[in-house]
Amino acid sequence: MHRKNLKGWNEIKTNDSWSVFKIMGEFVDGFEKLGQIGPCVSIFGSARANTDDKHYKLATEIAQKIVELGFGVITGGGPGIMEAANKGAKLALGSSVGLNIDLPLEQSQNQYIDDDKSLDFDYFFVRKVMFMKYAQAFVVMPGGFGTLDELFEALTLIQTKKAERFPVILVDKSFWKGCYKWIKNNLTLKHKYISEKELDLISMVDSSDEVIEILTKFYHKKRLKPNF
Repeated sequence: MHRKNLKGWNEIKTNDSWSVFKIMGEFVDGFEKLGQIGPCVSIFGSARANTDDKHYKLATEIAQKIVELGFGVITGGGPGIMEAANKGAKLALGSSVGLNIDLPLEQSQNQYIDDDKSLDFDYFFVRKVMFMKYAQAFVVMPGGFGTLDELFEALTLIQTKKAERFPVILVDKSFWKGCYKWIKNNLTLKHKYISEKELDLISMVDSSDEVIEILTKFYHKKRLKPNF
């Protein structure tokens, strides 16, 4: 019985070792393709938003204006808000990037991704590296666990200086204000787990024009131009 269990454990360890090569392949493919796209903004949000959803329409509008400002758009490549953002980038004739991941239920590649800018991932952590490394800002629309995961990953890396600071913009104050209030009251004021200064990493807006204003001010202050 002991030997049988040990054999199974060795097989698991062997499979883990081989998976390293697949992970390396995803990194190499991602770095090679995304290293050529130029400055982009990552847009996140629910995969479950339909075309009649106000957030779908707003994401399309935001993506169009982001392209007009000189950026490309990166999304998770799926339906909902991701599709809306890729659609907006496509309508504005900008770079439309999709970082797709294989999921059992809701993930399927949308039709608005540029053919040469579509990547497929099996590993969430590799995909998130690509979001962080090649984005000059995060625009976070309403969404679920995946959206929150990407949001807090970005904030953690900026907070710990593992990533250079860039705008993190939450869209729709009525959606995000409860989350922001909990962070401020519990994590900042009550327990001091986050400093008040670190709250400044987050911006909240309601309109596409406000998103563009934040991006313009940030990159003007840094003396950078997105469309270099």
